[in-house]
Amino acid sequence: MTLKLCGFAVSNYYNKVKMQLLEKGVPFEEVLVWASQDEGHRARSPRGKVPYIEVDGRALAESSVIAEYVEEAYAQNPLLPRDPFERAKVRELVVFLELHVELVARRLYREAFFGGKISDEARAEVEKELPRGLSALVQLARFAPYLAGPTLTLADCAAAQHLPLVTMATKRVYGRDFAEPYPQIAQYVKAMNQRPAAQRIAADRKENAQLYAEKTARK
Repeated sequence: MTLKLCGFAVSNYYNKVKMQLLEKGVPFEEVLVWASQDEGHRARSPRGKVPYIEVDGRALAESSVIAEYVEEAYAQNPLLPRDPFERAKVRELVVFLELHVELVARRLYREAFFGGKISDEARAEVEKELPRGLSALVQLARFAPYLAGPTLTLADCAAAQHLPLVTMATKRVYGRDFAEPYPQIAQYVKAMNQRPAAQRIAADRKENAQLYAEKTARK
């Protein structure tokens, strides 16, 4: 099978899938695709989002669905435990991270990263909800040394991409890091950043950032 990862290297959800592929040692080709409502793009990703993958000409969208597919299709270096309950605990971590942390913090990204402004109401809502999400995540995570325990899992592929953005966004919008009360988060992110896969992703993100900035400026 020829797997193509379609999207752009600034996207944390694109990089979540990319990290999974790199950590598993799955051969793949990267195809630069911007989010778009173009009809041709939506034929592959119905909401026009990225990432999506193509496998022998067939398309699959949504990062969580892609992650599950990759685990089932490529047996090497599994990133989900064998035990059904432990597998569910990894999925629980991903859901809490993306639904109660990243999705909440994403409301800040316009102001934090793209020169826009968010409303006072949105600012207040995030300030209320994001600490709750981080607290829940820390309650669930083991940090031993990985989120779900002693081995790397899909939860780490997601967390390594999302948590640094949450930290940067809150610093820029509120002048403080909402993750600061949990030093284990900073220690965890620092350790994850040392992995070869994370370092490649960071280098590719930096290279792609200028293209993304130019594209955004043209809008």
